[in-house]
Amino acid sequence: MTTSVQPGTLDPRPAGEWRGVDLGTRTVSYTERDAILYALAVGAPATDLELVLEDRLRVLPTFALTLAQWAPDALGSQGGFDTLRSVHGSQHMRVRKALPRNGELTMSATVAEVWDKGAAAVFDIRVESDYFEATWSIFAPGSGGFGGDRGPAKQPAPQGEPNRSLVASTFETQAALYRLLGDHHHIHIDPEAAAEIGQPRPIMHGLCTLAAATLPLAAAVGAHPADLVELSGRFAAPAFPGDQLAVDAWDEAPGAMAFEVRSAQASVISGGHAVFG
Repeated sequence: MTTSVQPGTLDPRPAGEWRGVDLGTRTVSYTERDAILYALAVGAPATDLELVLEDRLRVLPTFALTLAQWAPDALGSQGGFDTLRSVHGSQHMRVRKALPRNGELTMSATVAEVWDKGAAAVFDIRVESDYFEATWSIFAPGSGGFGGDRGPAKQPAPQGEPNRSLVASTFETQAALYRLLGDHHHIHIDPEAAAEIGQPRPIMHGLCTLAAATLPLAAAVGAHPADLVELSGRFAAPAFPGDQLAVDAWDEAPGAMAFEVRSAQASVISGGHAVFG
């Protein structure tokens, strides 16, 4: 059985009691321009006309995650977690069918699980539509200790040398461009906001970095990035606009890879998994 909270209201319930809460249903519209802007913001080259030209357009599946960002935002605004202290811990997505070039997406969202990590809680927010299902895992310091299950263990790192060593190049204006798609958090544009979280300058959006990694991964297996059918990864550390990111991939099956993304300073995405159909 699920419960619901009215949008815009604060609910002080303990973290564990958010499990099963219905976050509502929303219909979001978009145009070809939005999908093209997204492709450019995650690093698509202007030469890939299937990503940047209206009459040939294939919409990147990860574009749907920008349209569904309202769901974790809704839980934060209703008091589920402290939006100033909590971070996006990991992301999972499974594609059901290709997004149309333009139109409307009707999505429903629930708090699927709340895991008790002791000093913190992890909220799994699931969004579903006819086109995809996706889960945001939000790490919320100070919300644990409610006696719940700790949840699944972290995926072990791939063993052995990677089958492929790739590069995902980011650019200096990338976070400024990506934020136009709806994630307006100041840490991605304002140096003062970035300094408040201990960063020397504005950081990349985690979902932008994750999507950017799918471009060289797709090319490595001879797929188009719009052929993505499943994607997941844990955000281990921030990347910065302009970073040259190393993408190491381990083949698991035809079109399926485990992967890790590294900057010169740190592991950026760990436990990555991508499947192209």
